[in-house]
Amino acid sequence: MKQLLLAALLAALAPAVLPINPALAQTAPTGHLRIGLGEDPDVLDPTLARTFVGRIVFAAMCDKLLDIDEKLNIQPQLALSWEWSADSKALTMKLRPGVIFQDGEKFDAAAVKYNIERHKTLPGSNRRGELAPVTTVDVLDPLTVRLNLSAPFSPLLAALSDRAGMMVSPKAAQAAGEKFGAKPVCSGPFKFVERVAQDRIVLERFDGYWNKDAAHFAKITYTPIPDATVRLANLKSGQLDFAERLASSDMEKLKADKKLKTASITEIGYQGITINIGKSEKAQANPLGRDARVREAFELAIDRQGLSQVVMDNEAVVGNQWVAPSNPYYAKNVPIPKRDIARAKALLKEAGVPNPSFTLVTPTTSDAQRLALVVQAMTREAGFDVKIQATEFATSLNMADKGDYEAYVLAWSGRPDPDGNLFSFDGCKQPLNYAGYCDAETDKLLNASRTARDPAERKKLFEQIAARVLKERPIVYLYHRNWLWAYNAKLTGVRQIPDGLLRVSGLKMAP
Repeated sequence: MKQLLLAALLAALAPAVLPINPALAQTAPTGHLRIGLGEDPDVLDPTLARTFVGRIVFAAMCDKLLDIDEKLNIQPQLALSWEWSADSKALTMKLRPGVIFQDGEKFDAAAVKYNIERHKTLPGSNRRGELAPVTTVDVLDPLTVRLNLSAPFSPLLAALSDRAGMMVSPKAAQAAGEKFGAKPVCSGPFKFVERVAQDRIVLERFDGYWNKDAAHFAKITYTPIPDATVRLANLKSGQLDFAERLASSDMEKLKADKKLKTASITEIGYQGITINIGKSEKAQANPLGRDARVREAFELAIDRQGLSQVVMDNEAVVGNQWVAPSNPYYAKNVPIPKRDIARAKALLKEAGVPNPSFTLVTPTTSDAQRLALVVQAMTREAGFDVKIQATEFATSLNMADKGDYEAYVLAWSGRPDPDGNLFSFDGCKQPLNYAGYCDAETDKLLNASRTARDPAERKKLFEQIAARVLKERPIVYLYHRNWLWAYNAKLTGVRQIPDGLLRVSGLKMAP
């Protein structure tokens, strides 16, 4: 019987393994890096993009003004140095000389000015909240730029180490207009070649890159494979060199595989369930969205530690906020609530809905679907009837953006500064506020946390924010995952940085 089951499993997996391309098989082993992604990215425009997997692709294609290291320290990239004014309302940056974009255009202070203004003004921009306090940008000389602020802004350097700091070619962006994301032009080590939706994204080495000696592959192909088991099968078969976000249940066996290496890095983001409490009419169409007592009951029906154990094989740190309990900005005044089915039932009775029903949208990734199933089972004990709707990831994001959902399993990959996990999600009318939460007092506190430079003062403000936001529960935070990677043992130079992004500069394939 065991042999029959094994044969059936192999037969089921076999068609999903990517076919070998004879042309690629003849490529030198150091020439082509093949990376398996958990989803297909959304638009490849740093100003408009929202997905984590998109950031993985951008890491090879689009340099930023700044970067972060393994300890989350801010590091130079396109900006070599920076200095704050005495009143902290201006940031002056010295830029790296000799940098060109992938279309041959020069990178300079004028290009920085264009990009910052594009992030702030382009319709549909998801960066405008990250750069809201930046009022104007001055070109002081070709390699010196100054960002002027309406008030001190503590998260700015962290924002410039991600998509808000990515620089695209002004000439290419102006020429392509709204179609720029279909053929992006940046200044990173690899340039865009082609994209086939749900199939592949292909990049080639950019020979004009300022640090081209650190780019050791001629080509990179990113392949979206939502099923972690299939992603791993392709890695083991040699069709991939690197796979991100593997199933936690596979990690122990992978560590014993001499052909592969693994990495486990605790993320700076979170896994949670976003609830539509004001984004659209659907917020009032179900009791979960319209009544905070029902949302509290929902949270009390969840056993976070059990969830982490079942879904992530304990490859996660449980939490109830936008940062993990180990973070210095974690609000200890709002600790992780324990599971309490009796209290949950009492709250539902008080709200007049002993058996609330709602639909939980989940991306089609393996871990997200497992989470939804476990949450469904746990909350049933309190009286909840949770229906699950599995949806392709980019489509699910569009649903969230339009408010076309009731609750949504959504992971956030995180930012070095807590503001990057908080402001755009809970600030009134911010671009990533899928819950539709809006509170004037919370907005005041959020803005104050951005202007405060003293860590102790910021922590007090985050505590006040937590007391308000976590009471309303626009997002029920569950845990902070470990980024689980596996890759060809011959691949060297892999850096384990908590943002979960693979830096391709410095990667080599040993003979």
